[in-house]
Amino acid sequence: MIPRHQSILFVVLLLASLVMGVLLWQTLERAHRQLVNGADSTPTQAPAVATTEEATLLVANDSDNSLLPQVHSLPLPADSGSRARAVLGKLLDLYAQPDAAHPVPGGAASVAQVFLLPVPGGSAAPPIGHADAAGPQLAIVNLTGNFVATHPSGIETETLTVLSICGTLHANLPHVTQVRFLVDGEQRATLAGHADLTRTYLAAEANQIADSRP
Repeated sequence: MIPRHQSILFVVLLLASLVMGVLLWQTLERAHRQLVNGADSTPTQAPAVATTEEATLLVANDSDNSLLPQVHSLPLPADSGSRARAVLGKLLDLYAQPDAAHPVPGGAASVAQVFLLPVPGGSAAPPIGHADAAGPQLAIVNLTGNFVATHPSGIETETLTVLSICGTLHANLPHVTQVRFLVDGEQRATLAGHADLTRTYLAAEANQIADSRP
């Protein structure tokens, strides 16, 4: 038989446990409500709207292996890296169209990031958002693995893609004089078996092709 004082102690401990459980549940509920109310009361900031500007794209044409400058109006952010990605996205959107003169699937989503760095041995890099500041820049274009996997194979078509990217960057960010490529953040030997992605490309190479067109 359980002694009377032990029975009383058991009941007291049981009641205390129930009370503590209720208090803990109420505390958690109150904290959750405060979190939700705090999130609801936070003012929503409108996203920054990029200004529509004219951008010059060096568009490839497979019929004569040329790069033809085309001017398009599109929203361009102030930040140089974002601006570079925007113009390349538009260029690759043109290539993804059914009637493209240089058909390449993927579109704008094929450009993951564009990083701008000072050219080794050159002057200091320009401030972010100031594409016209002095100082030659190296653009590192990070393409997606899916874009590379679906790109048509061939020395001419691959070279046109690479040079059109380089020329488009230089046309809109004149201080981008050199371009390197990554695929999913890593170095890759070729674009689709031919165009070398381990080297540094000069923007002048694309300009020579565009300038040579009659």
